Amino acid sequence: MKKTDIYAEISAQIAAIIDNEPSATARYATVSCVLSEAFESFFWTGFYCVDPTRSRELVIGPYQGSLGCLRIPFDKGVCGACATKEETVIVDDVHAFEGHIACDSRTNSEIVVPVFNAQGQLAAVLDVDSEAYANFDMVDAEALETICKTLLIGVTF
Repeated sequence: MKKTDIYAEISAQIAAIIDNEPSATARYATVSCVLSEAFESFFWTGFYCVDPTRSRELVIGPYQGSLGCLRIPFDKGVCGACATKEETVIVDDVHAFEGHIACDSRTNSEIVVPVFNAQGQLAAVLDVDSEAYANFDMVDAEALETICKTLLIGVTF
């Protein structure tokens, strides 16, 4: 099955599952699980949420995979770069990314997508890691951005 077909299928599945679900945590957990199950190459799939009590810092949210970093400052790593730029970041080789945080040394490539709230403010980032190099492309970016746009409509924490 082509990657675009998989994304089309799971996007519909995610939309059906989270429809009328007011909890952002439940939505994030669902997306993490569905993506992790759909793509064998997704080694770690989850969310880092903007911590409202600490300026410019992300805190771990729902995820699937090995132990993740608990907190990531906006000025560190791929997740921090995404949070700072508020745009999707694709890294083909995380070992060549200046400031990369090695939460798990098996990670070799990564994509991080911003999640915005209804007011257009950054609420979280979706982080997907792979053991393969150059695992992510614009197909992933566009599909994951579309999924992330549906996450915080009318939800509570």
